[in-house]
Amino acid sequence: MTDAAPYNPQPAPGLKKVPPYWYPYTTMAKERWLGRELLEVVSTEFRDRSMEYYRYALESGVTTINGRIARPDTIILNGDCIQNVVHRHEPPVTSTPVRIILHDVEREFIVVDKPGSIPVHASGRYFRNTLVEILEKEMGFKKVYTVNRLDRLTSGLMIIPLTAERARQLTSEFMASTIRKEYVARCKGEFPIEEVICEEPLLTVDRQMGLNIVHPEGKPAKTVFNRIRYDPNTNTSVVRCEPLTGRSHQIRVHLQFLGHPIANDPVYSETKIWGPNLGKGGIDIVPSDERSAPAPPPHLQSHTETVGSPESLTKGIGEQRQSEPGTKLLPRETGQDIGMGSPVPLSSEAVDVITRLRNMKDEDEDWSRWRDVVFRAKGKLMPNLALKPQPPSNQRKRGNYARFVDEKLNRAMDSSVPIDYTSPNSVSSPIAPSTVATPSDASTPESEIPSTPPPVQLSEDEVLQKIATMEPQAESTAVVQSDNLYCPECYLPLHPDPRPERLYIFLHAKRYTTSLGSFETDMPEWAAEGWTWDRS
Repeated sequence: MTDAAPYNPQPAPGLKKVPPYWYPYTTMAKERWLGRELLEVVSTEFRDRSMEYYRYALESGVTTINGRIARPDTIILNGDCIQNVVHRHEPPVTSTPVRIILHDVEREFIVVDKPGSIPVHASGRYFRNTLVEILEKEMGFKKVYTVNRLDRLTSGLMIIPLTAERARQLTSEFMASTIRKEYVARCKGEFPIEEVICEEPLLTVDRQMGLNIVHPEGKPAKTVFNRIRYDPNTNTSVVRCEPLTGRSHQIRVHLQFLGHPIANDPVYSETKIWGPNLGKGGIDIVPSDERSAPAPPPHLQSHTETVGSPESLTKGIGEQRQSEPGTKLLPRETGQDIGMGSPVPLSSEAVDVITRLRNMKDEDEDWSRWRDVVFRAKGKLMPNLALKPQPPSNQRKRGNYARFVDEKLNRAMDSSVPIDYTSPNSVSSPIAPSTVATPSDASTPESEIPSTPPPVQLSEDEVLQKIATMEPQAESTAVVQSDNLYCPECYLPLHPDPRPERLYIFLHAKRYTTSLGSFETDMPEWAAEGWTWDRS
C-alpha cells in the first residue's frame, strides 16, 4: 500500500481543429469491390453518413470513375480509377504539440514524441491533423518517410527518416525484427509481479472499426510484460510492454486477453462492448450467420417510424423492410455488412461486439447518422466541383493528390490552417455556402456536367423546425450537446467535440533501440505514482 499523495495533473489541453474543406479522394478499384454496385461499396466501406446520404451524394454527381460521372448503380470494374469529392470535417485532435526530440541532420532522420489522438498517416476523416502533414506543412520538413506507425490514440516515440535511403535501412530493420521497442501502459487491476509473456495470434475482423481479436487463424504475435507498480487507489497497474512482433493493436489486445485491459481504452476496456468480463481469455469463435438490421436509438425510434429510416433506402425500418416483396436490400440495410471484410466467418459474439462498438461510436457522435436530413435537401450536393483530368496510370506518382479545376478550392484545401481552441467546449461551426466557390470549367465531358444550379440550402430555422422532435439523449459523453446543427454545405449533422482526455489512451512508446542508436522519451504524466483521472 503506497503512502504517496494523489497526483494532481495539469489542466487538460485544448483542441486543435481545421475548418471544413472540399477534398477529392482518389483510389483505384480494390479487388473486394469488383463486380459490385458503387452504392453498395460506398455504404459498406464507410459509415460516417447514412445510407440515404450516400445515395443522395452519388445522385448529385460527386463521384467519377475514369473521369466520367458515376451513378449509384455503376458496376466497379478492375482498373477503375475512382474519384470522390467530399466536404471534409476533420475530427479535432489535441493541441499538445508534436515534440522534436532529435534532428540528426548528418544521418538524415528525426526522432519525435507524438501526442495521442494524432494519426500518423492520412486516413478516414483525417488529413491535415496527421503527423505527416504537421511535420511537412507546419514544421517545415521537406519530406518525411514513416517506416512504422503508432495507433492514433497511442502517444510516444517515432523515428522518422528524411530520405528514401534512410527509410529503406530502417524498414529492413523493422522487417527483420532487430529493433527493440519498449512501451509503458496503465492497465486495469493488479498485474502479476512476475514477467508475463503472451503469444496469442491476432486477427483483424472489422476494418471499419479497426477491431482485432485473439483468433487461431490470426498472425503470430508475442509481447513481454513486466509490472512497474500497482496503484491501489485506482486499482490499476503501470506495466512495461515489449512487443516482439508488430501486429495491429497488439499490446491492447494482449492486455485485454490477460484480463488487464488498458484502463481508459475506449474499445478494449469498455463493458458496453464486451460485457463485465471485458474479453478476458478471448471470445467465442464458432461461426454464425445471424445478423440484424440496424435499429435507431430509442429516443429517435418514434421519429424514424414516422418519416422513415435514413439507414434504409425504403420507408420501412428493422425487419419490416426485409419482408417487403421485390425490394432489393443492400448489405448495410440488413446487417450483412458486418463480417464482409473479415478473413474468417464471425461468431455471434463477435457480431454482437461489432454492433455494440458501432452503436457506442454513434452515441459518441450524438447519433449523427440517424439525424441525417438530406431527404429535406432542396437540390443536389454542390454539383459543379469538377476535377482536373488524372494523368495516365503509368505516369501517376504516389501521393499525387487530385486537384480541382477551380484554384480557389485548391487553395482552400491546401491552406486549411489549424485552429487552437483554449476551451474544449466548442462545437464545430459550419462555413457559409458563399465562402466556397464553384468552378466555371469542368474536366468531364460537357454532356455529363449536371446543368442543375447550386442547391438552395435549407435555412437554420427550416432545419430546426423539421427536426424539432429529434432531440439527443440527456446523457452524453461529450462536453456539450450539438443543438442539432447541420453544415449548410453538405448537411452533415454536427456533433459535440470530445473531451480532450478522451483523445488518447494510457499507452506510450517510450524507447526504441536501432542501429542508429537508442532513443527514449520521458515517462508520460499518467504513469506517475498515485495518478488519478476523471472516469466519468
